[in-house]
Order: sequence, then structure tokens, then C-alpha cells
Amino acid sequence: MCVIVGLRNISGSAKRIFDGEISTEASNINAYLLDGPDLFVSAVPRSLFGLPYMEYGNKPTDGGYLILSPAEKERLLSRRPEAKEFVKRFMGSNEAIKGIERYCLWVSDEDSERAARIPEIKTRFDMVAKFRAESKAAQTRPAAAYPHRFRQAQNWTTKQSIVVPIHSSERRTVLPADIHGPETILSNANLVLYDAPEWCFALIVSRLHIVWIGTVCGRLESRFRYSNTMGWNTFPVPRFTEDQLEALSASARAILKTRYLHHPKTIAELYDPDAMPEDLREVHRQNDELLETMYIGRPFKNDTERLEKLFKLYAARIEKLKTEAA
Repeated sequence: MCVIVGLRNISGSAKRIFDGEISTEASNINAYLLDGPDLFVSAVPRSLFGLPYMEYGNKPTDGGYLILSPAEKERLLSRRPEAKEFVKRFMGSNEAIKGIERYCLWVSDEDSERAARIPEIKTRFDMVAKFRAESKAAQTRPAAAYPHRFRQAQNWTTKQSIVVPIHSSERRTVLPADIHGPETILSNANLVLYDAPEWCFALIVSRLHIVWIGTVCGRLESRFRYSNTMGWNTFPVPRFTEDQLEALSASARAILKTRYLHHPKTIAELYDPDAMPEDLREVHRQNDELLETMYIGRPFKNDTERLEKLFKLYAARIEKLKTEAA
């Protein structure tokens, strides 16, 4: 949070950055409240540093008729066991963070007629069609023609999805990311890396990444508002070797394994800053040390040093792209 209490247009006057009780003289204070050149991070459609493509989850726009509570799911399957192949776990941001249980109907075009032979499912399809046809949004009404599927079905993993809820608490020291298999359908309340390598998870849950997105992404009130085009696509990374990527993948697996040891605690419970298990805190510390050593040969001293390095990498990349385009 920033409050500007005074401005002076006096060339050469001293500039100071205050961090708690620490005051540091700065040659120039940029828009990110750092001592550095004036530059602005802009949204881009693809990663500037070659990271895998991140996109939104699936948007139902269905009036709630394709979504099932646990009780509705059990009632449907008790009456129509053959409906099981069309029911999958559904996960928005609250479900991902707090472990809330919900399900959805997930039906391909090829299976739509067969699914519609189940009366309870056909009724839901009819309600979806009616909801969409009567929508005030012009882009929604054409989707009444395919009520068996989400209005925007972005993707569906065949192996695993790395999930980042778009909105999350600023109190956490780690972004509440997770990995899910193909049995889970992820909603557009999340950003997702479909079938991405495990080392991406190690990046997302690092201190470096949360400091970066906390600086360049927007906020909802004071909560983090994650962005693929601003946070992920601009995130500066060095050129990793294959050995480094394997080490990061192993670190990601260590974090997931440590989480599992505390099952059935949810992400919200595990990453409560006042109650985070010490073994989980330690594997994250090791992950940060491993990653940061790949940047400068040692862990960073503080967040200011982290941001200074990240902005230098970002500025150098932008300058290189400008030169190549000239």
C-alpha cells in the first residue's frame, strides 16, 4: 500500500525510500517504488522468457445447471449410474484453496446425444439452453446451441494441470498454487498451465514469483489478483540448464509430498502464515534457495534485492527485443 504525502519539483534534491524504520537514499524512485530507471511492465500474450503458455480455466456461463453439489452428484449417480462418465470434479478458486467439493457435467460433442438420453441430464441441458438464449449478453446467446458444454471450454489436461487461483489473500507468503490430474475440470476463476512440466510449479510457489506479481499485477482491494499476461508472461527467468530444471522439478515434488503428509489439510490451512507446518516452511525455503542460486549464485538478501534483479532482467529482455525488431 502506498500513500504519497508530498511532491517537490526540485532538480537534484535528495530522494529517499522508507522500508519500515530503514531509510535509503535513492538516485531515482520509479513507479514500483524502487531505486532504478523509469520503466513500466506491460502485458504480453506470451512469455518473454520462453515459459509454457498459461491460460484461463473453463467458463460455464450456464446458470449453474452444469454444476453439481456433492448431494446432487450422489442423487444423480444413485438413480443413473451410467451418468458417472459425464461427472467430473469442478474447481474454482475457493474450491482450490479451501477444499470445497463441487462437481460438473463435462460432455463432449461426440457424447452429447448419448448423455441427453439420461432424463436428469437432458433437463439440465434444456435449462442451460434457456438461460443462454435469454441472456442479455450477445456473445452468450449463440452458446444455447450447445448446452451440453461450457460456453468457453479452454482446455482439458491429459496429464496434469498447474493451477493458480486468480484471487488470493495477500497474507500468504506463497501463492496457493496446486497440481491436479485430468479428473478435475478447472474454472475460469483460475489460471492454468495444462500439461506443463513440474518445474513450473517450483517457480510459481517461489518467493521470487510472489514478490514479482505483488509488484506488477493488480489487486482486488489488498488481495493478490494474479494475471497470466502481466505476472507469468513477464516473469524474468535465467536460461536454465537441463540439470537445473530437473532440480526444480524434484523441489516441486518435495513440496507436494510434504503437503500430502498433512492430508486432509487444505491449501488455506497449510499456508496460514500463523500456522504453517515447519516441514512445509522448510521445503519452501529450500526451493527458494535453489532457485535464487540459479539467478545470482546465492540466496537474495531481501525482497528489494529480488526485485532489483528481476527488473534488470526484464529491462535487458525488453531492450533486446527492441533491438531485434529495429
